[in-house]
Amino acid sequence: MPLSVQKLVSRLTLRQLQVFKAVYEQGGYGKAAALLGLTQPAVSAQIRQLEQALDHTLFEYVGRKLYCTPAGEVVATNIAAMFAQLKDMQSDLHALKGQLAGDLCIAAVSTAQYVVPHLLQLFLQQFPAIQARIDVVNRQQALERLADNRDDLVIMGLVPTERPLTSLPFLDNQLVAVAPAQHKLAAATSVSLEQFLHYPLLLREPGSGTRLALEQHCQQRRVTLQAVMELGSNDAVKHAVMAGMGVAVLPKMGILAELRLGLLQEVAVADFPLRRSWCLVYPKAKQPSPISRAFIDFVQSQLASIDRYFATLEAPPA
Repeated sequence: MPLSVQKLVSRLTLRQLQVFKAVYEQGGYGKAAALLGLTQPAVSAQIRQLEQALDHTLFEYVGRKLYCTPAGEVVATNIAAMFAQLKDMQSDLHALKGQLAGDLCIAAVSTAQYVVPHLLQLFLQQFPAIQARIDVVNRQQALERLADNRDDLVIMGLVPTERPLTSLPFLDNQLVAVAPAQHKLAAATSVSLEQFLHYPLLLREPGSGTRLALEQHCQQRRVTLQAVMELGSNDAVKHAVMAGMGVAVLPKMGILAELRLGLLQEVAVADFPLRRSWCLVYPKAKQPSPISRAFIDFVQSQLASIDRYFATLEAPPA
């Protein structure tokens, strides 16, 4: 017999709902445990208690993969709404005190991870009561999170025009061709794209924005792109280039220190660097929270200052 709402509330805890949300969003008990700072058995116990309280199985394994059951999908939808309302309540209560406070959840593509902390540092100087969380993902994951409305904002480049998204470009993302120190291409004053790609090429995984930008550039010039190795992060590609395993195209912002120290060499490839823009992105149908709106307005009002700030980071030391 179904429990009354009063009895159900007495058997549920916010912690159980938080754990469920983490398992659902992360797609596994281990990842949820790492996110929440718990052990995997503790996460399993919380989910088991929630299932007992609701009298429904919420997750099940098929082989080694975890799936959410139909009942779990219903719970996920309602928990998302509950946490959104809690977030709004927190903002409203702080607003009564004349403060802007609460959580700002941002998903940033991996090329933007070098930029976002600097951007947030400037913003949080004005709004110190805001707690920011950044999840670093690749481009495909960013698009999936936009479709699921999982974050306040997404920071990415190459925003698809066919999707109903609002985007605000705020900073150039320079993608530069690089080679190991002392590579024969480093001394060349002009290198064709074909010459550069003649050497072993290290690429990001499919779904990466950096890879997509290079693929589009090569398609436009009818040049064949073939990788000798695929790696799952820009840092992995960077270290593979430094180890002499090949050449690559990487965001300049992420390799400034290596370029200054001579550990990597920028190659003067024709029509490089590739220039894309990092953008603040959210679904058009989404109404930004007061905190999200404050961040959007901050970025929009500080475009010139942001550009100057990052230009000083890229400038060679005096």
